[in-house]
Amino acid sequence: MTHPTRFNLPARLLHWSMAVLILAMLFIGVAMVGSLADYGTLVALHRPLGLLILLLAILRLAHRWHRPPPPLPTDLPLWQRRAAHASHIALYGLMLAMPLVGWAMLSAGRIPVAVVGPLVLPPILPQNPMLYAWLRELHTTLAYGLFGLILAHLGAALLHGLIRQDGVFSSMAPWRSRRSAGSF
Repeated sequence: MTHPTRFNLPARLLHWSMAVLILAMLFIGVAMVGSLADYGTLVALHRPLGLLILLLAILRLAHRWHRPPPPLPTDLPLWQRRAAHASHIALYGLMLAMPLVGWAMLSAGRIPVAVVGPLVLPPILPQNPMLYAWLRELHTTLAYGLFGLILAHLGAALLHGLIRQDGVFSSMAPWRSRRSAGSF
């Protein structure tokens, strides 16, 4: 079996910090739908976290462009290689699309996107109630898709870490493993 090299520290930090932020955002989004009493507080958290995720996703893409990921094991079936590649494209696409659709939705609803304190982002779309409603539904649908993709990603990580034990999981693990072969 081929053991991939380890992702470098910036890649691992970006991966795990974004994982925590994205999971928090999904749970905050669910809580926003279910709680009228805490809605204002949750929205006040949701908007700046979404923008932070957008910035980190851009940074992560730039980092990945300059530091490609370690290769997958050579004995991995072609369909699994393709699925891994497609799922990563989808994950990056959703990490960028979710905050942009949220920002566009709020712009169409003429709702200010407060970052912190008096800092408010400019609208990226003109006010349009029909567009707001459509973007709100799209934002929800993308969130469900992202949640499903995260579950698939977690399943694949567990497959590599527990079943195949091929070094793919340990290449991104936050801890050092005996299977890790240097830094990538």
